[in-house]
Amino acid sequence: MKSTINRFEDLEVWKEGMQLATRVYQSMENPRDFGLRDQMCRAAVSVPSNIAEGYERESNKEFVQFLNYSRGSSGELRTQVYLAAKLGKIDSATSSELIERSRKVSAMLHKYVQVRKRDF
Repeated sequence: MKSTINRFEDLEVWKEGMQLATRVYQSMENPRDFGLRDQMCRAAVSVPSNIAEGYERESNKEFVQFLNYSRGSSGELRTQVYLAAKLGKIDSATSSELIERSRKVSAMLHKYVQVRKRDF
């Protein structure tokens, strides 16, 4: 059964993005590398934020643009997770989890963009 989307909070990709952002914040509570920590948190929160902002825009074309921004932020976050792991700021289990979650969100965004592009 298909659920109705009446607001951005109903989007599964937004929910996954929120879970990703929450996990990043939780995993970066202790690292003392404030620059990397802040950059990772900004990239993570950008994922669901861009989905929400695009949804609230006036056109489908703008929505797709913001979905692409969100996907870009997911890739940026993944790069930062790799770096944090190499520097020993997060353990390998956490980095693997964050990378997998980020890949999942990116894949969801890619599929959603393809669907929304059909509506141009």
